[in-house]
Amino acid sequence: MKLVRFGEIGREKPGLVDDNGDIRDLSSMVADIAGEALGAQSLERLSRIDPATLPLAPSGQRIGSCVGRVGNFVAIGLNYADHAAETGAPIPAEPIVFNKAPSCIVGAHDDVIIPRGSQKTDWEVELAIVIGERASYVGANEAMDFVAGYCICNDVSEREYQLERGGTWTKGKGCPTFGPLGPWLVTKDEISDPHDLGMWLDVNGTRMQTGSTKTMIFNLSQIVSYVSHFMILEPGDVITTGTPPGVGMGMKPPRYLKSGDVIDLGIDGLGVQRQRVVAFEEHPIDTSRPGHGRHA
Repeated sequence: MKLVRFGEIGREKPGLVDDNGDIRDLSSMVADIAGEALGAQSLERLSRIDPATLPLAPSGQRIGSCVGRVGNFVAIGLNYADHAAETGAPIPAEPIVFNKAPSCIVGAHDDVIIPRGSQKTDWEVELAIVIGERASYVGANEAMDFVAGYCICNDVSEREYQLERGGTWTKGKGCPTFGPLGPWLVTKDEISDPHDLGMWLDVNGTRMQTGSTKTMIFNLSQIVSYVSHFMILEPGDVITTGTPPGVGMGMKPPRYLKSGDVIDLGIDGLGVQRQRVVAFEEHPIDTSRPGHGRHA
């Protein structure tokens, strides 16, 4: 299945993408694509629904993040051998784990906002795992039993904040709009081999990243198992699993995003995203709007 959330920011409804690519409204079946709705029993129940029996979503609806109410938004750094090589970093002995703020999550086609004063905002196409079952101290041989599905993440990153301001990488990873997820959550039964998916990202129509999940250093089972030894993973948590080469930081000279840029990215079987890049001054965060920039 391809599960989706559609509608205004903070008021998204659950949906199902039918075989024609149309969105069907799942509101009568499930409250949201979030939490326990992502468990194996719930997904099995949803898979038995005939999409034709569901109402069509109104046309022209905004596509929100494909998963709502994310608790833990975990990221894995330097997890592609070819990306580690372009940055000059050694292959890590264990997964590099950091957090992205759940408040940075937005829809796949929402604007990406350059933080106030930023000069080094960068792009990263990534495969993200969505957790379906509560996971703690799980073994790698059973880890995929705890996964609901996959989606695309643009792990937008501010490199000065990440690498030059001291402390952890989290500073450069959780700014508002730095976590577009979707457009869909694709259940794991639809992806025969998540370790053989082509990935790409363009900026203004120019190809920047071309890669494959084949070059992951730590596979998805290893990642879920590893993270579950340091925290409890709950249904709806997201782990984004690293990026292939072609990020702006790795170019000579480095290239970073500027207002007016357009980012397009995709992963085989998981759809495509498109974001317009705007400066903070052009699109300030409206904290008075319910749900703005949070679980959108």
